[in-house]
Amino acid sequence: MAVVDLNEQNFEETILNNDFVIIDFWAPWCGPCRGFAPVYDQASEKYPNIVFSKVNTQDEQALAGHFQIRSIPTLMIFREHVIIYSQPGAMQASQLDDLIARASELDMAKVHAEIAAEAEKG
Repeated sequence: MAVVDLNEQNFEETILNNDFVIIDFWAPWCGPCRGFAPVYDQASEKYPNIVFSKVNTQDEQALAGHFQIRSIPTLMIFREHVIIYSQPGAMQASQLDDLIARASELDMAKVHAEIAAEAEKG
């Protein structure tokens, strides 16, 4: 599957209409970002049930600011509209595969229940 470029216009729709979205916050001038790009692109082909997307932090400064992106590349994973992972740093293919496996195994019913319980507390 092709990697989707996210911007302010399509970000929310992409998150709301897909259960599993991985976002790569990057910039064209960032060497580690360019080095990580082929690994990310290969993973997008390997996992067709996941939406792989990119946010160019240079062009989409409001999105980068909203998510407090301070270092790039930063990977963020949304499952069922919930951020379950957000960390800076490029990864090797095996590390990304491991991260995707762990994210896939997460019990989202439990996550949603924990979020609801926290919301009730105030």
